[in-house]
Amino acid sequence: MAPPVPPMPTEDPLEALRERIRAAHEAAEKLAGAPPDDANEQTAREAQALVALLQTLRDMVPPDLWRQIRELIRQLLLLIRAIIDWWVDRIETGPRGATPEVEDIEIS
Repeated sequence: MAPPVPPMPTEDPLEALRERIRAAHEAAEKLAGAPPDDANEQTAREAQALVALLQTLRDMVPPDLWRQIRELIRQLLLLIRAIIDWWVDRIETGPRGATPEVEDIEIS
């Protein structure tokens, strides 16, 4: 059974956003404790709640500010990708200046 979505009051969009955030938070807490059988269904509902929350946020924010938010998120994702790439490269090559240990093997 899907968690109830709180009614969206038309008077105060900020209060509506708060209610959506609260509902998404409660649903996420339930998901963390959900048994594995219900996890896929619960995950789908949580994704739908997140999308609804983002749509509500997008509708509240002026288009120019929304573009700035999208660009900020894009820059953060690029930063995360660069950090991951750097970390993977460091794992693959080892610490800077480290020489790999070489061992001679006699062949008889």
